[in-house]
Amino acid sequence: MGQVGWVPTMQHDIRFDWTLEEVEAIYDRPLLDLVFDAASIHRKYHDPQDIQKCTLVSIKTGACPEDCKYCSQSSRYNTELEREPLMEIDTVLKAARAAKDKGASRVCMGAAWRSAKKGKEFDTVLEMVRQVADEGLETCVTLGMLDQEQAVQLKEAGLVTYNHNLDTSRENYSNIITTRTYEDRLETLKHVRDAGLRVCCGGIIGMGETQRDRCSLLQTLATFDPHPESLPINRLVPIPGTPLGDMPPVDDFDLIRTIATARILVPKSRVRLSAGRKSLSKETQALCFLAGANSIFYGDSLLTTPNNEPDADTRLFQSLGLEAEAIHAPQA
Repeated sequence: MGQVGWVPTMQHDIRFDWTLEEVEAIYDRPLLDLVFDAASIHRKYHDPQDIQKCTLVSIKTGACPEDCKYCSQSSRYNTELEREPLMEIDTVLKAARAAKDKGASRVCMGAAWRSAKKGKEFDTVLEMVRQVADEGLETCVTLGMLDQEQAVQLKEAGLVTYNHNLDTSRENYSNIITTRTYEDRLETLKHVRDAGLRVCCGGIIGMGETQRDRCSLLQTLATFDPHPESLPINRLVPIPGTPLGDMPPVDDFDLIRTIATARILVPKSRVRLSAGRKSLSKETQALCFLAGANSIFYGDSLLTTPNNEPDADTRLFQSLGLEAEAIHAPQA
């Protein structure tokens, strides 16, 4: 790699036609040059001190029929996870208010479903969205696959963003998940976009994928038109009992390199430093922010995996001179 040249310019037009070779050339740049390029582009489109704090609430936990090899919530693996039914609306609202009080501007609600189920449970989720939106918080849900009618209903309820990750490259996908296809995921994303919702879509690194797989995933995301408004980069948290439970941790520099490449490809998007942050040093997180990450999950847990303690994040933000995004009522 590295035969295809790429030189950043201050103009750096927003593009939707990135080739895999171009993405590989960016990813393969000397790390410090890559971070410098990404930081320069980040500062053109964003306030470098502005970090969005998101809180993730598991509104329905466990018993998922999918076979995602990384996931503690799959019913196919013995992870000793306690299954929990759909939360009561008041419980979710209480969690949202607590998150807002601690500085979160976005609340993401996740249900361990293969697809969003029509009927009473989906109606309950719609009401959750309405009430959380009424608190002046940006709303996001991840419910698995959606059809067009459900996407429209969520939009009408006040939903701003739908999360549906691609996880990995198209080429590597069947090595990680067999119970739904890449096309299934792309179809849900089309329904989300057609309904006028914002898209949150990213992936996971550290699942045994190749460097080309990472670049292929980023190239797919960077050729969405428009780009995902939010692009989470997750570092695998190995869960005992899952097929990927013994995976070694991905190298910190590979994480930084992935974030920097994403920032260059999707300059206007929020690039979220997501799962796996608890195992990162302060210095590694600082480099991720320098490279263009400008969103984190804030709170003690991410669905079923541990996250940094809020007080530790507050101290980190203070030491780096970073600020949380101002809370305001978003436009649905």
